[in-house]
Amino acid sequence: PPLPQAEGGSEPGSLTTHVLNTVTGLPATSLGVQLAQLQEPGAEWKELAKRWTDHDGRCSPLLAPGQARAGTYKLRFETAPYWEGLGFSSFYPFVEV
Repeated sequence: PPLPQAEGGSEPGSLTTHVLNTVTGLPATSLGVQLAQLQEPGAEWKELAKRWTDHDGRCSPLLAPGQARAGTYKLRFETAPYWEGLGFSSFYPFVEV
């Protein structure tokens, strides 16, 4: 079933993200982001979308309006390639939320 909507909403929103580089305070450009959903029952994750952040640290919608369903999701941010592209090493190769 679709996720519940806020009062007065006509259509569920899309899922997006905005990433900032906390060292510089600037948008994190060209950072890989993946969206996955837990397949129930079990512990298998299904990748739903893969995007890269733009010059403003944003990516195109990971889920279009009306596509979100109740369930368990995670975002995976590919931090190692991002930091390596800036000439640094990364303590975490990725971050999942």
